[in-house]
Amino acid sequence: MSAPLRLMAVHAHPDDESSKGAATMARYVAEGTEVLVCTLTGGERGSVLNPKMDRPEIVANISEVRRQEMEKARQILGVRQTFLGFVDSGLPEDENEPLPDGCFALQPLEVASAPLVAAVREFRPHVILTYDDDGGYPHPDHIMTNKVSVEAFEAAGDPDRYPGLGEPWQPLKLYYHMGFTRERFEALHQAMTDRGIGSPYADWIARWEDRPQKWDVTTRVPCGEYFEVRDQALIAHATQVDPDGFWFVCPRELQREIWPTEDYHLARSLVDTETPEDDLFAGIDVCDRTSTHP
Repeated sequence: MSAPLRLMAVHAHPDDESSKGAATMARYVAEGTEVLVCTLTGGERGSVLNPKMDRPEIVANISEVRRQEMEKARQILGVRQTFLGFVDSGLPEDENEPLPDGCFALQPLEVASAPLVAAVREFRPHVILTYDDDGGYPHPDHIMTNKVSVEAFEAAGDPDRYPGLGEPWQPLKLYYHMGFTRERFEALHQAMTDRGIGSPYADWIARWEDRPQKWDVTTRVPCGEYFEVRDQALIAHATQVDPDGFWFVCPRELQREIWPTEDYHLARSLVDTETPEDDLFAGIDVCDRTSTHP
């Protein structure tokens, strides 16, 4: 019997795993894939975004509360999860505001990457999911997450780099999340408008005029039947997600009809594959699943 496929999702904060690629992970878990979420920070500087949870006792213990939320979401998704120990950098109000001393985004690249390299060598993923080089949106922790993910992908298989952090393991494919594309939101906006449902997406679409899409979508993973699991995982992050808010305005059945996939850009591949893809593991041969080399 071949070894199971392994998927690693690298995220900046607890809740990111539920808003980006959650249905994909739930699908692969159901199919027998081993999935590990690596969360680089604890979300210590995150605000309480759900007004129903904006209470003094929660604000005072936000770090512990967010870890508890992460555990609930992890159980819902059926994944493994680990915190890699860095401190949330916060989101500056403007680009000139200095970041806090010691935060994740200010770490030297090799310091920030070392725990992820160790995690890659221990878990031995065939595929890694992360953000693009703009972070998906320009949060300093998201941008740094891209940098350390690329570094770990390129370094974990090299025995001369990061010595003492485990036996080398070379992942085979690296993807960027592409869930927040103009094409997707225009399709959902039009479908809601056609059905007389108020759409919240008009302002988002208008803002895309100033931010052209940098990466193309190469891979669309069908996972509509797991949108409910995704939504349950999102709701588990109660300080961050209002169950009556933006995330849930578009009916789930309409999402399944109009856009039943989660989408990605194939940023690195050490196996032969043809795009467009509908599977993150496309091109990965059975023999690759137990090898430290492509």
